[in-house]
Amino acid sequence: MFRKRGAAAIMGPMDDPGLGRRLTEYGDKEFALFLRRSFARSMGFSREALGKPIVGVLNTYSELNNCHRGFRELAEAVKRGVWQAGGLPLEFPTISLGEIFTSPTAMLARNLMAMDVEVMLRAQPLDAVVLMGGCDKTVPALLMGAASADVPAILLVAGPMLTGSVDGERVGACTDCRRFWARYRRGEIDREAIERAEAQLAPTTGTCGVMGTASTMACLGEALGMMLPGGASVPAVHADRLRHGEESGRRAVGLAAEGLRPGLILTADAFDNALRVLQAIGGSTNAVIHLAAIAGRLGIPLELSKLDELGRSTPVLVDLKPTGEGYMEDFHRAGGLPVVLRELRDRLRLGALTVTGKTLGETIGGDFPDHQKVVRPASRPLLPEGALIALRGSLAPDGAVLKRSAATPALLESAGRAVVFTSLDDLAARVDSPDLDVRPEDILVLQNAGPVGAPGMPEAGALPIPKKLAGVKDMVRISDARMSGTAFGTVVLHVSPEAAAGGPLGLVRTGDRIELSAARRELNLRVDAKELDRRRAERKPRPLPPRGYERLYLEHVQQAHLGADFDFLRHESLRG
Repeated sequence: MFRKRGAAAIMGPMDDPGLGRRLTEYGDKEFALFLRRSFARSMGFSREALGKPIVGVLNTYSELNNCHRGFRELAEAVKRGVWQAGGLPLEFPTISLGEIFTSPTAMLARNLMAMDVEVMLRAQPLDAVVLMGGCDKTVPALLMGAASADVPAILLVAGPMLTGSVDGERVGACTDCRRFWARYRRGEIDREAIERAEAQLAPTTGTCGVMGTASTMACLGEALGMMLPGGASVPAVHADRLRHGEESGRRAVGLAAEGLRPGLILTADAFDNALRVLQAIGGSTNAVIHLAAIAGRLGIPLELSKLDELGRSTPVLVDLKPTGEGYMEDFHRAGGLPVVLRELRDRLRLGALTVTGKTLGETIGGDFPDHQKVVRPASRPLLPEGALIALRGSLAPDGAVLKRSAATPALLESAGRAVVFTSLDDLAARVDSPDLDVRPEDILVLQNAGPVGAPGMPEAGALPIPKKLAGVKDMVRISDARMSGTAFGTVVLHVSPEAAAGGPLGLVRTGDRIELSAARRELNLRVDAKELDRRRAERKPRPLPPRGYERLYLEHVQQAHLGADFDFLRHESLRG
C-alpha cells in the first residue's frame, strides 16, 4: 500500500507491526509470538503498551566515549517523544566508538560497528529506530548499518561541545588542541601553559566544537535527509538538544506508520546534495570515505571525480575552524545548516526525500540572517570553490584527497624532494631526530598507514613538522592515512592504492622527486619506470594475523576510494 505525505508517495509496512515482526524461529510462529509476549510482559509492560508500534532507541552511550556523555538524558527525551506519538520505545546498545579512547584508531572498528547495527536492526522486532551517535565513526557506522538493514530510521546526534578559555583566549576542541600542541613542540609555550590548555579545550560534553569529522557527518546526515532540519548544530548541553531528541522520537513513530525507509531517502540525488554541502561547509576529508561507504551499501557509485566536479561549482560558505575562525556554537546561532541549504538551493537536488516525509526543497525556506557573519551568502563566499579537491597521477592512480581550504596557498603548487617514513613507528622514531636530513622545501611522505598497512587507516596524515625545522609551520605531507577533520595544513591524504596494497606510494624513496599541482589536480612521482619495476620486485608479502577480527578486516577491507568498507558488505549492483 502507499500513503501520501507532502510530495512523496511512500511504501507502507511490509509485515506485521510490533512484537509480531521478525519472530524467533521455533518452527511454530504462533508459539514464538506467545512466548515473546510472555517474556515482554515480564518487563512490566501492559497489553496496551505491547500493542503499540515498537521504536528502537539505539543508544551508543559509553563511559569510554566522552562525546556521548549526555546520551542517557537524551535517550529519555527520545522516549518521551515516542510515547507522545503512540509508540513503544525500547532502548538497546551497540558498539560505541570514542576516537580518543580507541587504539589504534576507531576506524578499524567502524565496519564492525556497522555490522552490529545491521544485525540488530534486522533481528529485533522494530517498526522504526532512532539512531543515536556523535563521535567521528559512530554516525557513518549507524548510517551504513541502517542503509543495509533498511528499517525506517532517523538520525539523532550528540551535538557539539561549547568552547573554553585559555588565558583569555577562546578555544575549542580540537583544532586548537593541535595548534597549542604545535606551539608547545616549537618551544613557544611551556609545560604549565599546555596543561592550562589541556583543562579547557574540551570543557563540556559533546563532539568537537569545530567543523571536524563529527560535526561534518552531523551536517551531512541532515543534508542526506536522515535528520530533522536544524538538528546537526544544536549544542550538546542546550535544552534544544533534548527537544530535538523528543521531536525525533515522535517522528520515528510516523516513519513506522508510513514505511519510510533509508533506501527511499539515501538516493544518488541525496549523495550529490551531501557532497555539495561537504564542499560548502569546509568539512572533513574523512567524510569522503564515509559517504563512499554508505553509498556503497546501496549500490550507488560515489567517485572522487564527482567530489571534484561539484566542488568546482560550490563556494565555501562557512567560516569555521579549521577552514575559518568560528566554532560550532557560532554556526548554530547563525541558523545552522538550514541557512547553508538556503544559499545552495539553486545547486541542490530539491526533489530528494527526507525523514520529514517532504522533499528537501519543501523543507528549505526563510530569509538569510544578516545579523551573523559565520555563514556567508553565496554572492559573497569565503572561497569561490569548494574546500576539497581530488588528485590523481602516477603516485595516486585511484586518487587522493586534499583539503585546499585548510592548506597554505603557496604550497599548493609544489615540487620537492621526498623524505620518507616507512611506517608510523618509523615516523615516531625519526621525525624529531637532529640527524634527520630534511629541509623546509622537502615533501614528507608516510607509507603503510592506510586501511591495510596500519591497519585501520589512522588519523596520522598530518605528520608533525620535524623539530629541527624551527619556525616552519607547514610543509607538503603525503600519505595513505587519514587526517582528523579538526586538523589543517597542506596534507595529501587517502592515497590509493595504499603502499601496503602494492600502490606506488610504497615505492617512494627518500630523495625522489614529487610534484603536486592543485590547479591541475595532479600528484606525480618523477622516477624512471625501470627503477620503479626494480623496487617493485623487491617487495615482500605482508603476513596476516592468525585469527580474529583483524584478520577478517585485512582480508576484506577495500581501499579508501571505495570507502574502506568490507567487500562483502557493499551492494555492487549499481542503481539507475
